[in-house]
Amino acid sequence: MAHAWQFFRAGGVDQVVIATGADIAHLHELDQKLWVALACPTRGIDFDTRTLDLIDSDHDGRIRAPELLAACRWACERLKDPEQLIRGGDRLALDALAESGEGPAMLAEARRTLERHGHPEAPDIGLDEIAERQKHLAAERLNGDGIVTPDTAGDDAALKAVIEQVLQAQGGVADASGAMGVDEARATAFFDAVQALLDWHARGEADCGPMRPAAQAVDAVHDKVEDYFARCRLASYDPAAAEALNAPPVEELRKLAAVRLSLATDPLQALPLAPVGAHKPLPLGEGANPAWQAALQRLRAEAVQPLLGSDLAELDEAGWQRLKARVAPCRQWLAARPAGPLAGLSAHDLQALVGHDLPAARARLLALIAEDKDAAPLHGHVNDLEKLLRLQRDLLVLLRNFVSFAAFYRREGAVFQAGRLFLDGRSCDLTVNVADAGKHAVIAGLAKAYLAYCECTRGTQKMTIAAAFTAGDVDFLFVGRNGLFYDREGHDWDARIVKVIENPISIRQAFLSPYKKFLRMIEEQVAKRAAASDTASQGKLGGLAGRIATADKSPPVAGVAAPTDAAAAKGRIDVGTVAALGVALGSISAVLVGVFTKFVDLGWWIPVALAGIVLSISGPSMLIAWLKLRQRSLGPILDASGWAINGRMQLNVRLGASLSQTAHLPPGTVRRPDPFAERHGWGWVMGTAALVVALGVGAWRLGVVERWWPAAGTAAGPAAGASAPAGSAPAR
Repeated sequence: MAHAWQFFRAGGVDQVVIATGADIAHLHELDQKLWVALACPTRGIDFDTRTLDLIDSDHDGRIRAPELLAACRWACERLKDPEQLIRGGDRLALDALAESGEGPAMLAEARRTLERHGHPEAPDIGLDEIAERQKHLAAERLNGDGIVTPDTAGDDAALKAVIEQVLQAQGGVADASGAMGVDEARATAFFDAVQALLDWHARGEADCGPMRPAAQAVDAVHDKVEDYFARCRLASYDPAAAEALNAPPVEELRKLAAVRLSLATDPLQALPLAPVGAHKPLPLGEGANPAWQAALQRLRAEAVQPLLGSDLAELDEAGWQRLKARVAPCRQWLAARPAGPLAGLSAHDLQALVGHDLPAARARLLALIAEDKDAAPLHGHVNDLEKLLRLQRDLLVLLRNFVSFAAFYRREGAVFQAGRLFLDGRSCDLTVNVADAGKHAVIAGLAKAYLAYCECTRGTQKMTIAAAFTAGDVDFLFVGRNGLFYDREGHDWDARIVKVIENPISIRQAFLSPYKKFLRMIEEQVAKRAAASDTASQGKLGGLAGRIATADKSPPVAGVAAPTDAAAAKGRIDVGTVAALGVALGSISAVLVGVFTKFVDLGWWIPVALAGIVLSISGPSMLIAWLKLRQRSLGPILDASGWAINGRMQLNVRLGASLSQTAHLPPGTVRRPDPFAERHGWGWVMGTAALVVALGVGAWRLGVVERWWPAAGTAAGPAAGASAPAGSAPAR
């Protein structure tokens, strides 16, 4: 019968309830399409890193669904009842271990560990006892990790020397105690390299014999001698080329005069072996390049004299070709030398390195490594106890932050939440660690949430977080704003906004946004006009001050006439301009009166008209905000942090309001008046009264009052008739 699952819905996604040990034992049966996450990083989340490393079987820094399932299966196989994983706890009860499989061996090792700590009758075991036991085992001569150090060899000086040689030639790896040692792979590679070199030396003795020194001497100067004779052949082809081929230009040689020279320096070794000339032999002593004289003298002593039969002071090209032919087989053997850190050692040195019995030395070292591996089961049971105890304590928490996000939606604190940010009168609980803000923002921007990236510093420590603002407004959120961040351990960090991704926070903010933008535009325009006017005024005042200051130094020039009437008339306003302005103002006022009349004619529909006007202004921004708030999701924020989110984890308005909280005065607060509050005085009263009077006069002039209150018009009629003369008659 299939396991019966329970689900809860949150964030627009059905999420599984993990509440029993059977849920964990049958987790492999749950369709992974129903998992909230499929992978998460082992770093950057609020979770025990040692537990994550034990679950991360391939050690790639990520926990994937198969690895989590393997951890659940492993733990259930070693416990009598998987319900123990639900109970949790920091101590593992010994009677909770399974009675089959690995359970009995783990139980025996747990009792041994408790006995070493002086508590043989203890019913449970904790991480402290296990950690102490691991340290003791790691310090033992054979600690079960398959790695041997020089100290592992004990009193065997020869084997100890072999281990040291392997470390020097192949490098080492840290064993459980932290010391550098040798594993089976490095030991095998070392002995294979030694055997290959010994075989190579043996072939050389058979194929090369006494010609080996001569071949080595020829090999040492082969390329330079070939270069010399090639230059000589070019000089015989064109005598004019000899000068160009002999040495670098004089300018290059002058540069060498300014540096400290040595026969081993590259500039000297790069020069030809000797001055070049047509059919010119190579001098093997005096007259040759000083940097190569030692190698040429060795060539003369070990190759030319023994193989060519005479002590020649010079070597022509024909003799060089005969010399190469004699040592060609031996040079081929030299070229086949095995590469590696031991390649330069002679056969005698290699024999001294490992002893005269190479197979015996190899067998002894590999036997020591195998002996160390044989102790692994004992260490393995201790390590298994640690893993099982950590899974008992942490596995349920990880499942409720991986298979489902119960911890997040129940506001218990999810593992991906880095802490709490206080900034701009708000606290933000949805904060995540970020390695690179630029790369993170590319994906996190798809969450449709307002994100502020903050650089946090605490002493010399630095980190970057991304905080989601889901309540309040954005008027004072900008790059450079400072706040305070508390991590999950309660440490406080200085926080500074370094990047912002703007998105709507609420419908209320979207409603007020057009009016705030309009007011900001008015303020900017007024500020620009004021600045321009101030600049013009300052210019005029400056010019006036200059004329006043130089009035006594610039007397009027004789013969200059006063300004004419035509010039003076330029500063006057034309009558036609005044008339045009009057017509324009009249037209504008007529339009305004017409609009106001139509508006007043609406009567009881005026509130609806006002609502329509407000809706036409704020409606578009509210619609856009509503659409984006419906798309606001947690997934892209976590995907950018290395998670593999499987579901569309929505952040609706209600959830968002709980993730960012604005400041509120506590209940029962007594608020005292602000002594520095703005006092508007009678200005507001007079302005409001003037507005009311103006609206009343306009309504009366337009007849609105008579339409609304007909009694007002009829009451005015008799009074007007009574004031007429007695003999007058009404006009016809």
